[in-house]
Amino acid sequence: MENAYDYIKKPLKLLLLNILGLSGNPADIERREAVFGKNFIPPKKPKTFLQLVWEALQDVTLIILEIAAIVSLGLSFYQPPGGNEALCGAVTVGEEEGEGETGWIEGAAILLSVVCVVLVTAFNDWSKEKQFRGLQSRIEQEQKFTVIRGGQVIQIPVADIIVGDIAQVKYGDLLPADGVLIQGNDLKIDESSLTGESDHVKKTLDKDPMLLSGTHVMEGSGRMVVTAVGVNSQTGIIFTLLGAGGDDEEKEKKDKKSKKQDGAVENRNKAKAQDGAAMEMQPLKSEDGGDGDERDKKKANLPKKEKSVLQGKLTKLAVQIGKAGLLMSAITVIILILYFVIDTFWVQKRPWLAECTPIYIQYFVKFFIIGVTVLVVAVPEGLPLAVTISLAYSVKKMMKDNNLVRHLDACETMGNATAICSDKTGTLTMNRMTVVQAYISEKHYKKIPEPDAIPEKTLAYLVTGISVNCAYTSKILPPEKEGGLPRHVGNKTECALLGLLLDLKRDYQDIRNEIPEEALYKVYTFNSVRKSMSTVLKNSDGSFRVFSKGASEIVLKKCFKILSANGEPKVFRPRDRDDIVKTVIEPMASEGLRTICLAFRDFPAGEPEPEWDNENDIVTGLTCIAVVGIEDPVRPEVPDAIKKCQRAGITVRMVTGDNINTARAIASKCGILNPGEDFLCIEGKDFNRRIRNEKGEIEQERIDKIWPKLRVLARSSPTDKHTLVKGIIDSTVSEQRQVVAVTGDGTNDGPALKKADVGFAMGIAGTDVAKEASDIILTDDNFTSIVKAVMWGRNVYDSISKFLQFQLTVNVVAVIVAFTGACITQDSPLKAVQMLWVNLIMDTLASLALATEPPTESLLLRKPYGRNKPLISRTMMKNILGHAFYQLVVVFTLLFAGERIFDIDSGRNAPLHAPPSEHYTIVFNTFVMMQLFNEINARKIHGERNVFEGIFNNVIFCSIVLGTFIVQVIIVQFGGKPFSCSKLTVEQWLWSVFLGMGTLLWGQLISTIPTSRLKFLKEAGHGTQKEEIPEEELAEDVEEIDHAERELRRGQILWFRGLNRIQTQIRVVNAFRSSLYEGLEKPETRSSIHNFMTHPEFRIEDSEPHIPLIDDTDAEDDAPTKRNSTPPPSPNKNNNAVDSGIHLTTDMNKSATSSSPGSPLHSLETSL
Repeated sequence: MENAYDYIKKPLKLLLLNILGLSGNPADIERREAVFGKNFIPPKKPKTFLQLVWEALQDVTLIILEIAAIVSLGLSFYQPPGGNEALCGAVTVGEEEGEGETGWIEGAAILLSVVCVVLVTAFNDWSKEKQFRGLQSRIEQEQKFTVIRGGQVIQIPVADIIVGDIAQVKYGDLLPADGVLIQGNDLKIDESSLTGESDHVKKTLDKDPMLLSGTHVMEGSGRMVVTAVGVNSQTGIIFTLLGAGGDDEEKEKKDKKSKKQDGAVENRNKAKAQDGAAMEMQPLKSEDGGDGDERDKKKANLPKKEKSVLQGKLTKLAVQIGKAGLLMSAITVIILILYFVIDTFWVQKRPWLAECTPIYIQYFVKFFIIGVTVLVVAVPEGLPLAVTISLAYSVKKMMKDNNLVRHLDACETMGNATAICSDKTGTLTMNRMTVVQAYISEKHYKKIPEPDAIPEKTLAYLVTGISVNCAYTSKILPPEKEGGLPRHVGNKTECALLGLLLDLKRDYQDIRNEIPEEALYKVYTFNSVRKSMSTVLKNSDGSFRVFSKGASEIVLKKCFKILSANGEPKVFRPRDRDDIVKTVIEPMASEGLRTICLAFRDFPAGEPEPEWDNENDIVTGLTCIAVVGIEDPVRPEVPDAIKKCQRAGITVRMVTGDNINTARAIASKCGILNPGEDFLCIEGKDFNRRIRNEKGEIEQERIDKIWPKLRVLARSSPTDKHTLVKGIIDSTVSEQRQVVAVTGDGTNDGPALKKADVGFAMGIAGTDVAKEASDIILTDDNFTSIVKAVMWGRNVYDSISKFLQFQLTVNVVAVIVAFTGACITQDSPLKAVQMLWVNLIMDTLASLALATEPPTESLLLRKPYGRNKPLISRTMMKNILGHAFYQLVVVFTLLFAGERIFDIDSGRNAPLHAPPSEHYTIVFNTFVMMQLFNEINARKIHGERNVFEGIFNNVIFCSIVLGTFIVQVIIVQFGGKPFSCSKLTVEQWLWSVFLGMGTLLWGQLISTIPTSRLKFLKEAGHGTQKEEIPEEELAEDVEEIDHAERELRRGQILWFRGLNRIQTQIRVVNAFRSSLYEGLEKPETRSSIHNFMTHPEFRIEDSEPHIPLIDDTDAEDDAPTKRNSTPPPSPNKNNNAVDSGIHLTTDMNKSATSSSPGSPLHSLETSL
């Protein structure tokens, strides 16, 4: 590293390197890659197919089935030592074949079907993993970086960067490799990803020139020479320590200690600047794989990842269904065993004979298998599969709609979105900016003037000012195709200004060649706080000239002079400024133009050099050159997309840094503002004034008064955007919690994108930082793609509901049939293997068929469901119960009267190993046919009549229904003993199909009954309601928590309350003794009870002055939390004694509790 820095200090080499960069010679590149490595960090190895199979085998129901099958197999091979069969009661062997020959078939068939289920699950997981890796590599491939090679500025994929490259860094970049700064303008880096320090670090050539990979450029621009890439870069070292590059975990464990030391040594040898990062390494490493206890502790402290709304509802529903299934299966087994025991030993009065034991055990195993079968059918293990398939399918298709989804659940959340806060530039507009009006030399030109019309002096200032004071990365290139528009590269506003010079028949490149970027004395780069950019030039005579450009009203306030009609500066008073605002800027803005002011200032040679770091003193006393109006036309498809959003119950708000008049004009063109509506358009300054109290603190109640009507927020900073998003999300004004989507492209949009329920980053104009913080990347920066995302999100929700409607109908019927059949005939009409086949249809195949329905425009005609909308609506419940009723009637009729209807032998009360009967085969076949036709019914969940609408658009659905039918024919006709099936005649087949088709007709009958009449129907599958959660728990702001977890936590809370009460009593006694209680302060309430739950070893402490830890900042983040847990101010002064600061501290978190109304502590207070 030191050598590299010495090398860079040599001016001649530096100059050559700086101008030309590497030659780009393939041999040179290969040599460098061989010596220094490639800029690629090998990802963690994916799980092998066998590992996924092993994981799938961990499923509890499958394990139970496997055990049952193995026991059944074992017993079937066990021949009892020649006991008298007659002695063992009504145990008769199948007449046709001996028990030993066929007894094993059922066990083997169960095992085979278990293998099928496992393979299907593992294959799904494997393809999901593969898809995800494909997505990752696509994101990586799309990431490009600007380097200089052979004197040319080119963009290359990040993986192609090599040591020695000169890379251009600019605002918003995520640095792809380590390097040393060789030229910089006001460069500030966010190194928090390495050091945890949130302050931006200023980088200069002489003070701190080290740039580290994985850090973000927050301001400025510059060039660096790359010194380390891939696994040798800072990010690479961390990844290696985290084991991403490790072969496998066993190896990692062995290498752990040596790696730790190597890493530390390597880091120490790195430049001093990296020390912060080196210290960060150890905890990072141990988090992944320290000792078991250490890891558990870490895990306990990591915040629990909040489940998505849908996952929460599904988990809850699955738990409820599972419990019901378990109960039913347990009752089935108990009844069967009792019936058998009573019948054999009580009614037939038989003794228990030792030699009969294996036969009895076989019976018990058979009963157990029937019970497990009921459980298998009841447990909807297809739910997670349906969600996965639906989301994976949607994500794949959304790629075609220009939505690159980074987090799967964002896709589903988008369906619930109620508000979209969108940027203006590039999202609603085309981001192809052109200067269309100008105010130059005291004259307002409605179109670009001829160069002769402008005084020579003014034109010279204008040309130099624009050429030098625009980032050198912004340029206009010739069109790719003949007759096309010139290509704008870099910042689009700057490109518009450069375009103005070309319109004035001047070439900016000549000026840039004359004044290269290295010759710029000082650059104040654009950022959202300044809203301007300034560049300082040093002239040959020692004087300085500053060029400035920025938002017109901001720069004009700093102008004390203006260039007159003859090109000479003249005094510019506040009165003149107001005139220009009224006569030039406002008319331009009301036509939807962005107004930019261009100005300059001279510092004479004789004076002492100004303090360049004091920007406010430099950029003031300016002379105005011109004010230009830049047009950014609205995308033609946006007004229609916004109409669709409004019809779908989604409010679109525009949040922009532009002038309020420009914003209002564009919002009207887009349809965000409609005449006659009651709406608010305010500026960021006004917004801040309205939402803050006298102390300058933001109050939720104040935000609640503004956001429902707010449509345009102009001149807003990223902080305002974050405040608005947070305010809308935390609001409790509307019945439903708002689900907010946000678009952003700048580095500073990161916090708002992270806070939003769904963050959209711009794929073209977006910075790496914004993309990193987002959930979905819009590859075409277009608002209509967001509407597509809403459509897909709603489609996911509907697909899951369709699947549930289908699955629950099968569940209800199968469980009741198996249960009743078993209790009445001592045998399940549907055998274990048949049940597994039904389960396969229900779960895997149906989830594939119903989860891949393509979305339709009609999805946008309804309002969002909201977070608390149950998964199963009353209409769906009507369909489920209605179809279950029809199917049960058919199955029971066939079960108890089928032999008479079809004139065949009865299959009821068959002996233990009897051959399969035609009777039970008809029951099984009809049952499957009804499921197949009901799958078509399940395609509609809102009570629509035409269930066939668009059925041929979904090839997967048609092929699955057809495929299932063919397999069913094969099973029935050729399945024989393993599937407990006997061949059926054509007539019996026709009856089965006819009864199956009856479900379609029955479905029409059901949809005629209005749901509103059926008051008894309940909804199911709600999210966890707030009322169900104790108040302390609300502090976590977790809407969905597993039930088991909640039960556990309730116990902890009660224990904690008890402790609290004892503490309080001790404190009250002490307070009364000391009579100091009136002066004691009330502690802050802590945001999370979770802090107390992480470790059981509590300490009771006196109230020391409270040191805010990281947790304390969270308290501000969770505004609703704070409102829920803060007690009302108590009029009784003595309460302060109670409240004075009971600290419950754990080893790691220091927290104070405060009484909440309804807690024992509060009741104690009131009694005091």
